[in-house]
Amino acid sequence: MTGSEESPSFRLAYVPGVTPAKWVRIWNERLPGTPLVLTQVPAAEADALLRAGEADAGFVRLPVDRDFFSAIPLYTEDTVVVVPKDHVITAAEEVTLADLADEVLFHPLDDVFDWDAPPGEPGFERPATTPDALELVAANVGLLIVPQSLARLYHRKDLTYRTVVDAPQSQIALAWPEEATTDRVDDFIGIVRGRTVNSTRGRATPPEPKQQKKKPAQGAAKQKGGKPTGRPVRGRSGGRPGKPRRKS
Repeated sequence: MTGSEESPSFRLAYVPGVTPAKWVRIWNERLPGTPLVLTQVPAAEADALLRAGEADAGFVRLPVDRDFFSAIPLYTEDTVVVVPKDHVITAAEEVTLADLADEVLFHPLDDVFDWDAPPGEPGFERPATTPDALELVAANVGLLIVPQSLARLYHRKDLTYRTVVDAPQSQIALAWPEEATTDRVDDFIGIVRGRTVNSTRGRATPPEPKQQKKKPAQGAAKQKGGKPTGRPVRGRSGGRPGKPRRKS
């Protein structure tokens, strides 16, 4: 796709748990003439959305198909276990998977971890979504392991969480179809990478040329150092004028 085929807006997808506000703010400051349209998409559907061209780029959870997508890894999240506030696990600041071996752990269908073998005892069902699983945790029938951002996003007053130090972690990346690297995608990459507006790789609008000072018109009288235009006045300043001399 070339720059001439770009959408008049920039369409950015993001998965739950990602907060794109700071990047959106910088975009709006630098490119006010190009609206940025946000679309939240379940993690499992981000791939299909980008392949279909329904977004120009997206904040996704790795891994992605690197034969089709370009991706810039951004950060890795801590993994936590969500428990009722009165659960015995809350006595510790951190836990391990071994500490959870005898606990019922729900494994929702939208789980973002690629478990070889899910830890703990399996739940009586696989909830459809993470929020559904959290409802079951609140009912005190099991626990849930999620990235910390999802525990914060779906926070409930009756639940809390603890870090699981040896659990798999989820990594967030900016991804886009490699063959659709437009000028606008490159602009957003620059923002995410922290390039300044004057960066040589940035695409900001060039500054307006400085206005040149106007030269005085030819023939104008000089204000300083020029020749006077009037006839000089003779005689002393002030006092009475002298009388004419009488002829002898």
